[in-house]
Amino acid sequence: MKLLEQFGMVALRSIDPEVSHGLAIRALQMGLGPKAGPFSSSRLKTSIAGLEMPNPVGLAAGFDKNATALHPLAKCGFGFVEVGAATPRPQPGNPKPRLFRLSEDKAAINRFGFNNDGMDAIAERLAQRPKGGVIGLNLGANKDSEDRASDFAKVLSRCGAHLDFATVNVSSPNTEKLRDLQGKAALSALLSGVMAANANLDRPIPIFLKIAPDLTDAEIADVAEVANTSGVSAVIATNTTLSREGLKSADKDQMGGLSGAPLFEKSTRVLARLSTLTSVPLIGVGGVGSAEQAYAKILAGASVVQLYTALVYGGISLVDEITRGLDRLLERDGFANVADAVGKGRDQWL
Repeated sequence: MKLLEQFGMVALRSIDPEVSHGLAIRALQMGLGPKAGPFSSSRLKTSIAGLEMPNPVGLAAGFDKNATALHPLAKCGFGFVEVGAATPRPQPGNPKPRLFRLSEDKAAINRFGFNNDGMDAIAERLAQRPKGGVIGLNLGANKDSEDRASDFAKVLSRCGAHLDFATVNVSSPNTEKLRDLQGKAALSALLSGVMAANANLDRPIPIFLKIAPDLTDAEIADVAEVANTSGVSAVIATNTTLSREGLKSADKDQMGGLSGAPLFEKSTRVLARLSTLTSVPLIGVGGVGSAEQAYAKILAGASVVQLYTALVYGGISLVDEITRGLDRLLERDGFANVADAVGKGRDQWL
């Protein structure tokens, strides 16, 4: 991390977390972020669901909720970027404070509740997206919707023309009863509607499914069965957790979803378990904050990985550090590319 970035990170961590997040977005919009673009090599180049990526390290949804920093993010080193979540209508989300920094644990708890500008505003920004790169949108449902399942299809229909992939997010803990849609019957019905909307696009795109880390073995098996039969192109494992095991920070008991370092083991075990039940490609998310952790996710069964919370503690330069480190790890272990390493260390997580 450069000295200027270190000073900036100290300053941002000294103020309210949500204000700090907004300032980080503003700094990127002002051109204060990296400009070199993603680091790549023959080992790092990879593909998932037919999408070609310069490296396997992506930005998870939640950082750029409203697609307002697409151009600067395209230069920050990510192999792909996911924005959102977007809902059909704008909504303010839950009352503040709703984001808590758990510095002792290198973690965060949020209960945002899908605060966003709505699909129309987000679609207009996506229409002006940078050329090249891989950009996806996390699909959500309005809190007061009478038919949440149909909301996902609505957002896809409105925004799909400007996307490379879309993610069905039924795993946020911050919208009441949303996680109920992870049940086998409800999930199958929801995905059927999304797939129908996707088929009606002029250019159908890969559809990903994002699941929670707090699923039982039986529930993971149900998700795998749905993934195998629904036509989804990948499963993102995982979203935030409701667990608070082992936390030290003062705000550890705040309501919401926990992300960051404490989630790493839990999410990786779900990822590894899921990889034994489906041949659908997996995206590993949860606690990735180093090249070693990104590599561990790949060895556990992930084709690519995503991160977000680690940026709060490591800064945006962390992306380049992880991609370059991952390249060295692949070379060290004799893997010609990322695909060759996928699942090679799964057993230690089962």
